Amino acid sequence: MPPRDNPLTRRSFLSLVLKGSLAGSALIGLGMLVRYLNFQSEESAPSQFDLGPASDFPLGSRLPVPQAQAVVLHTDQGFSAYSLVCPHLGCLVNLTSEGFACPCHGSRFLPDGSVRNGPASSPLTALRIDENADQHLILYLH
Repeated sequence: MPPRDNPLTRRSFLSLVLKGSLAGSALIGLGMLVRYLNFQSEESAPSQFDLGPASDFPLGSRLPVPQAQAVVLHTDQGFSAYSLVCPHLGCLVNLTSEGFACPCHGSRFLPDGSVRNGPASSPLTALRIDENADQHLILYLH
């Protein structure tokens, strides 16, 4: 065997591995930085909903609005709306004959959104609902 002019020593091998690892880490970091800077956020959810003609909500009705996670009630006092998100831990409450019930932890709410029994300590969030000039109901989430 002919002698080699530049044998690969242990030190030069380890130096090569170290430099390769640093270069690889730098490329991965740069790729992640580019991905972070090009992030496109999702569009924000709508904050108001046109629910259609008020005549579609007969007196005594309790109609859920799934896209808004809300319920619209039509009583003798007029229209009202409540969020269906439980104030305890954020589960969606169900409509019951007595009002509302949280399936996660057992909170119960009266038809007016007030707490019947806990663990929730605050009522369902009342939402603003208005009737516009076209007699359409507009539900506002904020």
